[in-house]
Amino acid sequence: MDTLNTHQLSIPTQIKRKQWFMDSSNGNHNVHKPLHIAMLPWLAVGHVNPYSELAKIFAQKGHFITFISTPKNIDRMPKIPKTLEPFINLVSLPLPHIEHLPEGAESRMDIPASKICHLKLAYEGLQDAVSDLLKTSKPDWVFYDFATEWLPAIAKSLNIPCAHYNLTAAWNKVFYDPPKEVLNSNFTLQDMCNPTWFPFQTTLHLRPYEIERAILSRQDVETGRSATFDLGKVYSSCDMFLLRTCRELEGEWLDYVADKYKVPVVPVGLVPPSMHISEDEEEDKNPDWVEINNWLDKQESSSVVYIAFGSELRLSQEDVTELAHGIEISKLPFFWALRNLKEDSFELPEGFEERTRDRGFVWKSWAPQTKILGHAAIGGCITHCGTNSLVEMLNFGHVLVTLPYLLDQALFSRVLEEKKVAMEVPRSPEDGSFTRDSVAKTLRFVVVDEGGSIYRKNAKEMGKVFSSTDLHNRYIEDCIVALQNYKLPSNG
Repeated sequence: MDTLNTHQLSIPTQIKRKQWFMDSSNGNHNVHKPLHIAMLPWLAVGHVNPYSELAKIFAQKGHFITFISTPKNIDRMPKIPKTLEPFINLVSLPLPHIEHLPEGAESRMDIPASKICHLKLAYEGLQDAVSDLLKTSKPDWVFYDFATEWLPAIAKSLNIPCAHYNLTAAWNKVFYDPPKEVLNSNFTLQDMCNPTWFPFQTTLHLRPYEIERAILSRQDVETGRSATFDLGKVYSSCDMFLLRTCRELEGEWLDYVADKYKVPVVPVGLVPPSMHISEDEEEDKNPDWVEINNWLDKQESSSVVYIAFGSELRLSQEDVTELAHGIEISKLPFFWALRNLKEDSFELPEGFEERTRDRGFVWKSWAPQTKILGHAAIGGCITHCGTNSLVEMLNFGHVLVTLPYLLDQALFSRVLEEKKVAMEVPRSPEDGSFTRDSVAKTLRFVVVDEGGSIYRKNAKEMGKVFSSTDLHNRYIEDCIVALQNYKLPSNG
């Protein structure tokens, strides 16, 4: 589907006229016209794609989407099914050139963490173009991401309600933007390592080395700049707070956010792979999938460990070495989606692939993750705990071994440990390093040992929640009703 410029944004009249439906929630029978929603995700595959999945789901229900990003990010998006093309306008805005941002970089996957500050600066340069676009398209709502603290002011100036669509769980908001009464009590970053302000029991915490790593990773030594995100402003400026989560996962956290932050909180569900809309026949013919599927077909049921760390995380040589040796020591069959980015300089241990060839497969390019996870041969996963990966893995009820790197990943890892569906690889409290023996021991315990059977059982039970199309479709429907019934506060 061709991308559109800012002068091609009118909704097709013939579709607009016929897409009407009845909302019978709470016994009220009101005719609603379809919504027109503008979406502006952060410049990262892990944000663009989940936003696009939500866009397709809304479009399938007869609503219209103006999806805004940059040319490369739009080109990398999963293809929009032809049946939905009339409902989704892909708007490509050129990213302004910024000094110190690598040539051609438009996404987090194109740069090391130290350059995020320059990508964010370029992103901020889209403000005028986005403002003009919203004036022209006049959407009913604007959905914006965590890095877009400048958008609410634009939306409010145009009298357009805006919703922060957060791709992470409610507990992240509580940690990154604590309630005012907590901040007013001499709050420091170290309080995140031993939080005491929750009215319910939880083991959630961050570790000092995780906070230190997060701060250091975003510093650009070349310029001295560091990426900063005003999450307080992002959260407090919205008219509605939408979260990719569900009450079945974190009901107490959602209640806490709704009580403490005084903003309408609406979970949209987990948007699992079972709800994703794609051209399945084309995917089945993909030569990469054919090769991978043939290998998986030869493995025993529930025997293979799937290993993946997302599209943007860069592992150190030390971590790759210890992880590889741990996988080898475990003696378990494995499929490792080892996407070696051009900025990475790591190598697998000498002879690793030869020694494990009879039971392992190292795949060094893009891998069709959802299709792999859905294969009967997969029996568990090693993951960094990125939200997208977790939703996909738990959608199929796979037990997890976790190695989180970012702060939101660490929190999700601890929640899943709390629920006994995952076990985190033990790490040094000083620097976060881990050993090959700890990888092997954790992996065998969770995937095959008798003592880990409760983890495997719980993961399968959680998979029923994560994969329930009916459950998560109800969240989508409730979200649509909330959007349609919302009234902007009177200025008077």
